[in-house]
Amino acid sequence: MNLIERVKNIIITPKTEWDVINGESTTPPMLLTSYVIPMALIPAVATFIGMGLIGVDVFGIKVGGIKYGLALGIMSFLGSIVSYYVSTYVIDALAPTFKSEKDINKSAQLVAYSSTAAYVAGIFSILPALSFLGILALYAIYLFYIGLPKLKKTPQDQVVVYMVVGALIIIVVSVVVNLILTKVVYSIVGNPFAMGMDDLFKFK
Repeated sequence: MNLIERVKNIIITPKTEWDVINGESTTPPMLLTSYVIPMALIPAVATFIGMGLIGVDVFGIKVGGIKYGLALGIMSFLGSIVSYYVSTYVIDALAPTFKSEKDINKSAQLVAYSSTAAYVAGIFSILPALSFLGILALYAIYLFYIGLPKLKKTPQDQVVVYMVVGALIIIVVSVVVNLILTKVVYSIVGNPFAMGMDDLFKFK
């Protein structure tokens, strides 16, 4: 599998690409190393550059610094990996409820590849002012919707419900994981937005 081709195809021609993916054999660990980790580096590196080298305006003061950029980048990276695994197992456990096939490998493919849009949208973190464009990650919900009947053999009358429940779970998992990681990271390096003005990292 060519990484760049997979990213391009799953975003531009998801219907046909899901058919190709369905014919592939893989496992959650294999997908982690071959796809999730490389893709998770996109938002992680972008976050590091955005907060570590560029910074964000807070009341006219540029806030950031290498320490925070690195911490937030690591947080983003670990969050992507944990969310991938938790979401995969939850989606698979829910499969019988929606008359779908319980197959952890297919669930891993569904979660990993439908998350492509979110990984790619993470590039906007490189410029904090453009971070709102991360909303394009919502395209991942559509990718998930298209992939369900192909990978999980979900009946048509169950697709929308499974998609909604699955998407909500993935979003909630991501939010919870990031909140936990945020607390851990800020407990180590401090919260740049809650510090005194004299302690803020100022970019010249």
